[in-house]
Amino acid sequence: MSTETAQQSSTLHFLDYWRVIRSRKEIVLAVAILVVLTGTVYTLMLPNIYRSQVRISVYEDSPEINPFAGQQIYGTSYNPYFLRTQFEIIQSKPILYEVVTRLNLQQEWGKEGEKLPREVAYKILANSVNVIQQRDTTLIVISVNRDNPDEAADIANELAEVYRDSRLDVALRDAKGAIDKIEQAVKDQLLRVEDAEDKVQNLRTTLDIAVMGGEGSIDVDEIRLQQMEGDRLAAQSEMLDKESLIKTLESLKDEDLIEQASYITFDQIVVSTVQQIQDIDVQLSSLDADFGVNHPEVKRYALQKSKLEETLKQRLRALRNGLQTDYILAKSRFESLDKALAGVRSTSIESQGEKYRPFRIALAELETERFIYNQLMSKHRQEIITLEVPGNPVEIIDVAEPNRRPVSPNLFMNVLLSIFVGLGAGVGLAYFIEYLDTSIKTADDVERILGLPVLGLIPQKVRPLIEEGPDSEHAEAYRVLRTNLAFTEGGATHGAFSVLSGGAGEGKSTTVFNLAFVCAQQGEKVLLVDADLRRPVQHTILGVSNRFGLTNVLLRDVPVEEAIKATSVPNLHFLPSGRLPRTSLGVLDPKRIGELIASLKTKYDVVLIDTPPLVGISDSSIIAKETDGAIIVVQYRKYPREMLMKAKHMIEALGVSVVGAVLNNINVMRDDYYYYYHSYYSDYYHSSQSDVMSDDNV
Repeated sequence: MSTETAQQSSTLHFLDYWRVIRSRKEIVLAVAILVVLTGTVYTLMLPNIYRSQVRISVYEDSPEINPFAGQQIYGTSYNPYFLRTQFEIIQSKPILYEVVTRLNLQQEWGKEGEKLPREVAYKILANSVNVIQQRDTTLIVISVNRDNPDEAADIANELAEVYRDSRLDVALRDAKGAIDKIEQAVKDQLLRVEDAEDKVQNLRTTLDIAVMGGEGSIDVDEIRLQQMEGDRLAAQSEMLDKESLIKTLESLKDEDLIEQASYITFDQIVVSTVQQIQDIDVQLSSLDADFGVNHPEVKRYALQKSKLEETLKQRLRALRNGLQTDYILAKSRFESLDKALAGVRSTSIESQGEKYRPFRIALAELETERFIYNQLMSKHRQEIITLEVPGNPVEIIDVAEPNRRPVSPNLFMNVLLSIFVGLGAGVGLAYFIEYLDTSIKTADDVERILGLPVLGLIPQKVRPLIEEGPDSEHAEAYRVLRTNLAFTEGGATHGAFSVLSGGAGEGKSTTVFNLAFVCAQQGEKVLLVDADLRRPVQHTILGVSNRFGLTNVLLRDVPVEEAIKATSVPNLHFLPSGRLPRTSLGVLDPKRIGELIASLKTKYDVVLIDTPPLVGISDSSIIAKETDGAIIVVQYRKYPREMLMKAKHMIEALGVSVVGAVLNNINVMRDDYYYYYHSYYSDYYHSSQSDVMSDDNV
């Protein structure tokens, strides 16, 4: 049961929203048309924008120069931030400033020969450039939007060339800087070699050492000692390298070892496996974003990655075990050479004594310095040759060409967007106005705010029934009003009733006349009294004179019988208001009003009194207090509810019994509820009239 109630509440809530839109459809349509027209005119006034694109391929730079590194095979590493970094570099100020300078854009974009400030030209260019990456490639697309297709193509091509030149300049500058540092190191090392040579020569002269077979060839034992010393140093270096590598491997966990494997060892299988794992990571990242982790293809790649990682672990364990063996062998060889060298050295010392020791040390230092010098010279020449080999980290794949078809403005999309924006703004404005509108809109508002039963719902543009005729379709609304009046708390329509309204222009006079007309049609003897002394209108409806009437009766100028006039409507009599004297004080005396109404009730079944508005005028309160009940006429969507509540409180404070309210002047074409209500009675009336005519013809 609660579910059905919730569904009904939701449906009614939606219909309430739709009713607001329907009632304010003129505002919605006006705003929508205004926005669409504005958007269309604005679009047509915009200049055409043309787009040209250049496509380039970007590669990472080579590793930095390391003079002491041996010839190594580097695996290709994947840098996920490289292309993103290049996006920012392409759109950076140095690049765009260079484009502005090369194409003389400050002068081209200036007005009347004036040179545009460079910062302004840069901002215009930056707003015209867009850089994107083609998915799963190293290709970058540079787009330029301008109002001239030739200019857009020129800027795109120039931007690609400036970026390419900047990459080449940076690489060349870095390489030259490294070469200059190596060259300075060569010069410093040459000085060390010369110092070592001078030291050897001085010691030879001082110690009177005869050199046989060239510098340093003292005797066979010395040559043997030097050879063994060199072998021992080489073995020691090999042992220390392997020991250091073993410690590095032992300090790393399996996960870290896998990540740094390609940097620790240059085994081709390890490098290839790491590269395959990196490639699979790239594929998994792309597939996971598109399909999710449960996709079969994602699972297949994940399984393949797991197998490769296991293979890599096994290979690294094998390399680690092999390295342990190599280390043991190198250590054993070093210890053997060290032991043998100690024996030879002991023998040489015994034979040569301490005399030649300084000379041999100086000679060893000289050889070391010469070795370092030769290595630096070799690396210096190698890098100079490498620098002369042409390298291009940026390749222009597709050159930008002028595109004669504009990409902006898009008239269709802008008009379509304007329609949606206009409708949204119109609906929003309609709801805002509805929110600000505190007038009475529905019968529920009358019952909820005023606390009165709704006796009748009167449609818009209703004229007096004496003009429309007794068979008017609008008469049914007043018949319903009379019927509802009979079912009020009083239980009957006989008596005197005052018809009130909170403000002027709410249709009170038409309502009271048509109610009197309907009651007279039903055979009741009705008296219509026009008590609106300041703005009487009932005499104009009936087409009678207003020279004598209520004011004359109250002033006792004429008896009431002479002031009451018969009308063309059977059973309907009329008491005009009469002309209000200049001094109206005392005309509406409560005692005289009470006596008059009591007298009229004895002669007529129904007495209906048309009164002036409640707010601002006291006449209505005086008259209503002497009647059997009051009927309040409320005009649909006119006055604020606060004013109507004030009017109700005024008459309730006087003890007047308010039998109900009439919601008048309803625009049935705007409100769905009233539209169906009115259509039902209209259709019923027409069908009944057709049936009567058919019976008459028969």
